[in-house]
Amino acid sequence: MSDLKLYGYFRSSAAFRVRIALALKGLDHESVYIHLAKGEQFAPDYAALNPEQQVPTLVDDGHVLVQSPAILEYLEETHPEPALLPKDPVARARVRAIAMAVGCDMHPLNNLRVLKYITGEMGLSDAEMRTWYAHWIARGFTGIEAMLAGSPETGRFCHGDAPTFADIYLVPQVFNAQRFDCPLDAYPTLMRVHEACMALDAFDQAQPAKQPDAA
Repeated sequence: MSDLKLYGYFRSSAAFRVRIALALKGLDHESVYIHLAKGEQFAPDYAALNPEQQVPTLVDDGHVLVQSPAILEYLEETHPEPALLPKDPVARARVRAIAMAVGCDMHPLNNLRVLKYITGEMGLSDAEMRTWYAHWIARGFTGIEAMLAGSPETGRFCHGDAPTFADIYLVPQVFNAQRFDCPLDAYPTLMRVHEACMALDAFDQAQPAKQPDAA
């Protein structure tokens, strides 16, 4: 059995990122499913493992790692091939900037706990919540589209012709946007990159619908 154990949830964007990275690097792992919509993240045993009561959590030979950016950096450092960050510092900064446009500016505003809070404690209707969701998708994707379309560094993927952290962040956010019926026609470069990613088994097999806990 693999020493790697991934605690995740099929719809979690952050867990989706880690699944993609593990697949791209060819790392076998054991999956443990934490159903966020049912509140399983609040169970005492899991809360003891991940005090933030979120997913993903990666356990590697007894070492507990949380937060997908930290996990991805850890995997890149411990399993450097295939590389998911360019070697050139300027290129690395570009890849990280695209990734963080999703990870820092978009996803935190639209994740499950935020949506539950604004429709629960704040009393927003489902329609109002979807307006909120679509606003931040449009705001983020407009910027990312400009970054991709306006750069000669964009290739088949966000940066060049091999997948990087930028693609690993982008693809789950596109899935979320599609799930909430957000219009995506205004982002042709972004969607072309998404299509190229989904042609790879690592991305395709990591998608939410193909996870055992999606049933």
